[in-house]
Amino acid sequence: MPISSRFVIQSTIVLLAVGLFTLLAIVGMTIWLNERSQTHFQEVIEARDIRSSAVALRSALQAAESSQRGFLLSGNEIYLAPYDSAKAMAQRQLDALRRMLATNGEARPMLERLAAVVGDKLGELDQTIALAADRRDAEAQAILRTNRGKALMDQANVFLSGIERAADERLTEGVAEQRANAALLRVASIMGAVVIVLVVGGVTLTVARYAREIAQARDEVRALNAGLEERVARRTADLLQERDRAEVLLAEVNHRVANSLTLVASLVRLQANALSDQAAKDALEETQGRILAISLVHKRLYSSGDVRFVELDGYVASLLEHLETSMRAEGHGGASLRHELEPLKLTTDASVNLGVVVTEWVTNAFKYAYPDRTGDVRVRLRRLDDGRAELVVEDDGIGREDGAPVRGTGLGTRIVKGIAAAMRADVEYLRRQPGTVARLTFPLPAD
Repeated sequence: MPISSRFVIQSTIVLLAVGLFTLLAIVGMTIWLNERSQTHFQEVIEARDIRSSAVALRSALQAAESSQRGFLLSGNEIYLAPYDSAKAMAQRQLDALRRMLATNGEARPMLERLAAVVGDKLGELDQTIALAADRRDAEAQAILRTNRGKALMDQANVFLSGIERAADERLTEGVAEQRANAALLRVASIMGAVVIVLVVGGVTLTVARYAREIAQARDEVRALNAGLEERVARRTADLLQERDRAEVLLAEVNHRVANSLTLVASLVRLQANALSDQAAKDALEETQGRILAISLVHKRLYSSGDVRFVELDGYVASLLEHLETSMRAEGHGGASLRHELEPLKLTTDASVNLGVVVTEWVTNAFKYAYPDRTGDVRVRLRRLDDGRAELVVEDDGIGREDGAPVRGTGLGTRIVKGIAAAMRADVEYLRRQPGTVARLTFPLPAD
């Protein structure tokens, strides 16, 4: 029975999921065992340090006691040369034991007793050395004969031996845990490798069988469809004719839309001329400019033959020419337009949005940038390096101070913000000395 592509896909997904789960399990177990190994290794290091400190403390006490005995027997102070360093070493090692066993509640009473014993032992050593130094040998010998120093040393040895045994046990446990971790990791790796090999084998067999059946089916299709190319060519020709007819119809639609928008703009213009309220007239004139910007896009569409993309350089140039003529006709002749337009293409909807933004910014520059003198309004359109483009409208006019009220109705600013959001574009307004820069960066379609 032939296998279906759905079965191949489902079985491959299941097998790959099993392999991925196994791999993740191995990785997770490796990480977990590594963390355990680090923990046990740290415990081994701590146990080793504790044992080393205990051994060093015993050695320091023995060295101090040897110095005391040598001085008492010979009266030669040369035997006291290592005494002070041995005392300091004993104190350092005792402090190290306290620090390393600070979190061990069971060891705290033993450490306190050990510290007392060490203190008493060092005190006994200091006392006998001081008596011998004062030539009071009889008193020093009397203290020695009490065997108190030996008893203190025996007690210290008992405590230190207990610490060493506990450290040895921790060392043994840590090494055993590390061996167990290594064995567990080895078993998990072997089992995971077996599962992965089985998964790869299953996927390979399934894909090989499916590929063989696909090859057989392809041969059958080639044999059955000897005349398919002719039928496809005939159907393609029919589709091309239908496409050409649809493009002609779409161009006619764009032509009619452009004419209708031009008519609407003219009606808005007539309505504005009939009003006496200057604010209302200005609002209608701005609306007329926006409508004409949209109509120019449709004119470009039915004249270019490409209904999906608009050549921005030609479209923006014609729009700027229209805006300059319109602004001068309205009495805003203080500005002159300059433009640098790099050849770019944009989708129809984005071109409409960009045309509205150009209309808003250029119109505002003509109206407000040069109230009492002449100057340039510069428009730049160029491609950036990150798959985006930028539109810049700048002037050398009076600019706008921080906190100054918005001139006009403020609708244009809201329109620009809404268009920028729709285009996934960024809008910036920069103050210069003098003048203002308006910048829109927007994404370009993929080539």
